[in-house]
Amino acid sequence: MGWVIADNPAVFTEGMAPWQAALFIASAVSITAFPMLARIVRESGIAKTKIGTLTLAAASVNDAAAWAFLACVIATVKADTMIAVLAIGGGLAYALTMIFIGRPAFRLFERLTIRHDGVPPEMLAMLLLILMFCAWFTELTGIYAIFGAFVCGAVMPQGRFQREVVRRLEPLTVSLLLPTFFVYSGLSTRMNMLITPSLLGVTLLTLLVAFVCKGGGCMMATRFAGASWGESAAVGALMNARGLMELILVNIALEKGLITEGLFSILVLMAIVTTMLASPLYNWLHRSVLALPRPEGAREAA
Repeated sequence: MGWVIADNPAVFTEGMAPWQAALFIASAVSITAFPMLARIVRESGIAKTKIGTLTLAAASVNDAAAWAFLACVIATVKADTMIAVLAIGGGLAYALTMIFIGRPAFRLFERLTIRHDGVPPEMLAMLLLILMFCAWFTELTGIYAIFGAFVCGAVMPQGRFQREVVRRLEPLTVSLLLPTFFVYSGLSTRMNMLITPSLLGVTLLTLLVAFVCKGGGCMMATRFAGASWGESAAVGALMNARGLMELILVNIALEKGLITEGLFSILVLMAIVTTMLASPLYNWLHRSVLALPRPEGAREAA
């Protein structure tokens, strides 16, 4: 798709080569709404199943690859290969450091929480300093702050410390910070542009590619891994959601001058449609899987 629309001035800015446009579209179509996906998996009770684990693992690797693609596009557009080298090398070094050093350090926070019967203010302040440093470091390497914050949360062991931090921070982030970001994104979105002849075809093509390539691709990969068609379709529906991660990606692309407001609006619409349909599609497919008759041996095993 990126190769086909690369020369359309209504979607890409001047100077974008076809392969750069293709790589950007790949990152935009492939990214996953990981926070929403994790919530659906947890609330559906499949977090510790093979399908739930597979979906979360695939989404995390998938998002890291999407950010690496975006860094490569920005680096090549600016004719500076060091941006890509720093992004990929620095991101890998950061992830390994957080897994092997950060995760054991967070276990100390868990022990202190149990000892103090809660999270003292100074411990919460220390966590926020660590969070800001992680975001700053990944921003410095070119992967952007969201990746550093995400990995910081991903390596944090599940336990009382994690629950206490969520309880204290979630009201602020959900009630103030998240709506503010959506308002900021909405101010840059011009849906009236999508009905113009130069963008209407691109809009329909984008929605088609989003469902067929991402949802269908994940469904086929899960099927090839040995899952049933119903389970594979459910995974495809979950992975097809893009949500907040898509909005962050396209805001960065617009800020860096890679895309026009037209393509920005198209990708925002694509994120809204795929995210709204993810949960209903998954619930419908999941119920369909549970309702299917199983062989006698499978019922006995269950």
